[in-house]
Amino acid sequence: MREVIESSTSVTRKARDVSLDREALRQAAKTLSKEGFPAPPWPRWCHYFDGGLKTLTYLLVTDSINFCFWPLPGEERWRIRLNGEILSGYYALAAALKKTFEKEDLPIADPSFLASLSMETFREIMSGEGRLQLMNERLSILRETGKRLMTLFHGDTRRLIETCERSATRLVRTLAASFPSFRDEVQYDGERVCLFKRAQLLAADIHGAFEGKGWGAFSDIDALTAFADYKLPQVLRHLGIMSYSKKLSQKVDSQELIPPGSREEVEIRASTIIAVELLKDELCSVGMKVNSSEIDWLLWNMGQDSRFRQRPYHLTSTIYY
Repeated sequence: MREVIESSTSVTRKARDVSLDREALRQAAKTLSKEGFPAPPWPRWCHYFDGGLKTLTYLLVTDSINFCFWPLPGEERWRIRLNGEILSGYYALAAALKKTFEKEDLPIADPSFLASLSMETFREIMSGEGRLQLMNERLSILRETGKRLMTLFHGDTRRLIETCERSATRLVRTLAASFPSFRDEVQYDGERVCLFKRAQLLAADIHGAFEGKGWGAFSDIDALTAFADYKLPQVLRHLGIMSYSKKLSQKVDSQELIPPGSREEVEIRASTIIAVELLKDELCSVGMKVNSSEIDWLLWNMGQDSRFRQRPYHLTSTIYY
């Protein structure tokens, strides 16, 4: 996406606390190319999928509240059980909503139900062990999503998707314009920076869930950038691709909260996007044609491995990732 890449490039050129190492990028590309780049498939096992409208609504609902899964200091990580397995983070969210969408007595796919969702019902949906932060914000977003679907798209998620005419980038811009919680934009040195993490992720999820067919047949899926969150920078830092200043390193490593929209936080996210773009270029130079969302998915899955958790990720309490 032009506006994401251009504004992120501008940030990296001015960055004071985050830098990228081109040699580390080249080495990472060589390693990934030798390993054959085994990008994981879309994880249908933990997602609801019926191949129809209900799946589209499930994905919209899921990515509407797909953010901030780390526990606050002194609290236990939120987790649930699915088929005897303990899940946390995004997988727990996907599974909790999957179970809800499968229930006949809880019409969560109905925008009017979402628009008037109570905290009591929402807590029941997200019940598990530990505590998920920003529950009030998540509930507000779900209500807003239901209301916007009804007022702008006649309560039909298909209209939202089909109005974009098979363009992933148009879908991202439509989401940002129509749903305030998807409007992932910040100011940096007086300039507008577009990051659009969850909006881009929703386009990628629709593409992945439908295997690039039907509603997932976007003609420009290659135009999506990385989905700048807190897991990718952790992996990029482990690989030596991304480096922090001494001051920022101390903040991240001591798990000090970094305010959303702060200079340091914007530099981390913008550098993540550009690092993936540069990694894509390096991979292409050695004959591997991959897109940024595929690289993102691979790096995110690498981040689930304990090897890439030697240093903590940055902590920012935000609805955007």
